[in-house]
Amino acid sequence: MESPDQACKIIAVVNQKGGVGKTTTTVNLATAMAAIGKRVLVVDADPQGNASTGFGIERAGRGAGSYELMFDGMSVEDVAVSTVIPGLSLITASADLAGAEIQLVTEERREFRMKDALDRSAKDYDLVFIDCPPSLNLITLNALIACHAVLIPLQPEFYALEGVTSLLQTIEAVRTRFNPTLEIQGVVLTMYDKRNSLSDAVSRDVRAYFGDKVYETVIPRNVRVSEAPSHGKPVLLYDLKCSGARAYMQLASEVIKREFPPHTGVLSSATA
Repeated sequence: MESPDQACKIIAVVNQKGGVGKTTTTVNLATAMAAIGKRVLVVDADPQGNASTGFGIERAGRGAGSYELMFDGMSVEDVAVSTVIPGLSLITASADLAGAEIQLVTEERREFRMKDALDRSAKDYDLVFIDCPPSLNLITLNALIACHAVLIPLQPEFYALEGVTSLLQTIEAVRTRFNPTLEIQGVVLTMYDKRNSLSDAVSRDVRAYFGDKVYETVIPRNVRVSEAPSHGKPVLLYDLKCSGARAYMQLASEVIKREFPPHTGVLSSATA
């Protein structure tokens, strides 16, 4: 695996609970990163394929994707497709990915299939985002071993912290056994409703628990963010002026500062 100081950074977007804005965060954060000049790759590793749909690629129009990357020896160049966003490429989730969990059980180096593929052929990108399934399965394990860091979208709701306990245990187990440099890159609060006192209370608890790992930026509950996937567009293309789009641009700025500090020489080129 490349050292964290090298240009390509692989981030897995993970939460074993569905409906917390995981794919929405992947799609829009990746779009925001591309908008400020990064070369970005999104790997749709969720059999539901929602990230692919979010970029306007319907199932009928998908060819080889993340399944073929992991099992057929194809390279990123073979399976990545361009999106309407300049500088942003996508590896779609094919229908075959639904059976990958069973197939992985008998594969050699089953935990390292994604890492091997990305190490082999993902050198041309500044950032790779892996949109993981909403479960802690073998595909998610592959993503955790392949990545440098984890980004956790967290909806401020009752039992939010209890819900990530198993994820944190899994991250620690992966760090111990497979990927000693794995780190939590950040926690982002999503679907935040400032009118709801529960959102504020849970936000305080999350910040007390995770400390400075929690981004200052919160993603508001916003109807335009919810509508955008049905139009096959990130919200930054669907409605750049809405509060959700502005929040994802602000989040991208925070991620840049964490992942590409000035001493790497990358921050200045991204913000120039």
